[in-house]
Amino acid sequence: MKILMVCLGNICRSPLAEGIMRSKLPEDFIVDSAGTIDMHQGSNPDKRSVKTAAKYGIDISKQLSRPITTEDLNQFDKIYCMDLSNLKNVISLAQNEEQRSKISLLMEAADLNHASGEVPDPYWDGIDGFEKVYHQLDEACEKIAEKLLISKTQNS
Repeated sequence: MKILMVCLGNICRSPLAEGIMRSKLPEDFIVDSAGTIDMHQGSNPDKRSVKTAAKYGIDISKQLSRPITTEDLNQFDKIYCMDLSNLKNVISLAQNEEQRSKISLLMEAADLNHASGEVPDPYWDGIDGFEKVYHQLDEACEKIAEKLLISKTQNS
């Protein structure tokens, strides 16, 4: 199973989501992240994301930002977007229904009813914003990991 986490610049939310999801799944699951823009391509995650993840024993410092590609829509089984804008941008890349069916909002896929169904971008916030986002992502990734592991067990 290959999972892709997507946010805007791939330096705040999706690197955190990638690290959190990796920590909850066995190694045979492949987890990656990407952004809908290439503004930070090749950059490490925002220092505040790195610091927040490290506080919970997750190292995301070596991740590198990259833009999502049309090939990602073929290669990944599940593509989770952080907000409606990301969702719209990723869906616009889809060339067929099979690709579209892989794409969803992270919070909806987790069946969590947070205010807007979105993970807010903490880029302009202080470390407290990153902390809140971490906990929101952790809760969502826990729910999704449970579903994926149950599904894997049933299909084995």
